[in-house]
Amino acid sequence: MRGLVRLACVTLLLGSVCAAQHRDPLTPQEIDQLRDAAQDPVTRLRLYLDFARARLTAVDTMRADPKTTNRAQKTHDGLEDFAALYDELNDNLDSFIDRDYDVRKPLKAIIEADTEFQAKLHGLQGEARAKPEELKEYEFALSTAIDDVNSGSQDHRKALDEQEEAAKKKKLKKPDLSQPTTKSLLRKEPRLPLPDSTTLGNTRVLS
Repeated sequence: MRGLVRLACVTLLLGSVCAAQHRDPLTPQEIDQLRDAAQDPVTRLRLYLDFARARLTAVDTMRADPKTTNRAQKTHDGLEDFAALYDELNDNLDSFIDRDYDVRKPLKAIIEADTEFQAKLHGLQGEARAKPEELKEYEFALSTAIDDVNSGSQDHRKALDEQEEAAKKKKLKKPDLSQPTTKSLLRKEPRLPLPDSTTLGNTRVLS
């Protein structure tokens, strides 16, 4: 019985540690931007693409700085954040395609970015091989990112071809951008309720 109790305690402890170590790859400002673009596939996909690109650029900048400390761990974290955002980009893309939205424009930008991402990741892989001890700390994150982009590149080209065919048959639709966003709702001043003439006092009733 004591052994089961200890096991349960260890499990809870490990779960707490894992939760504490989990990082949200998005900043609060980026989350707000995505929320405001919830009804706009083109803007939302471009935002995810920009955020993913920014993470890879940050890794390059960090690694090029001779003053950087703990470079391997920071490389690992940056690659994990990139992969998480790239996965979110693909999840959102799939969702919009399933709803027959016309996302050809952002898809073309994503395909171009795939080539850019592949070049950067393979360049990092080549650089890292010269430092095998450092590579051990982020090898899995790097290989995962490379596999994700390679697979995504093929899927994106196929999706664009399918969207072009659907467009010829006029099966694609534009998103409804008339729905208010969170930010637009916050901008509106709250309306005060009109007074009920029968409740303005016990002795006065407006006619």
